[in-house]
Amino acid sequence: MEKVYTAVVTAKGGRDGSIKSSDGVLSLDLKKPVEMGGEGGNHTNPEQLFAGAYGACYLGALGTVAKHDGIDVSEATAEVHVSFNKDGNAYALSAELHVHIPGQGLQEAQHLAEKAHRACPYSKAIRGNVDVKVIAVER
Repeated sequence: MEKVYTAVVTAKGGRDGSIKSSDGVLSLDLKKPVEMGGEGGNHTNPEQLFAGAYGACYLGALGTVAKHDGIDVSEATAEVHVSFNKDGNAYALSAELHVHIPGQGLQEAQHLAEKAHRACPYSKAIRGNVDVKVIAVER
């Protein structure tokens, strides 16, 4: 495998800490959401960051597979829901990708959405470890 790009981000303080990229472009304070006993407010958290990154990567994969099929997905959206779940005495993530592809019927959109899920590097990274549902939706 040939590395194309490596992101470097330093995290401090866990869920009530901060993250900063080596180039300084990303610099955020993190706080637990109220639902997890935190103060919430105008701060992000790991689940939001993962959802945003997953959505962006997924749409890249969707663009690649759709281009191969001659379908324009430049206006497609992926609304990513990442949940932090309690599983007995442990915790686990789950995710839902609500994929909207303008100009495609739900059946065709679902087919493309699943094809992109098989190709997406984030989906591949968590496959077998995180319960993920990919759902084509109309807007």
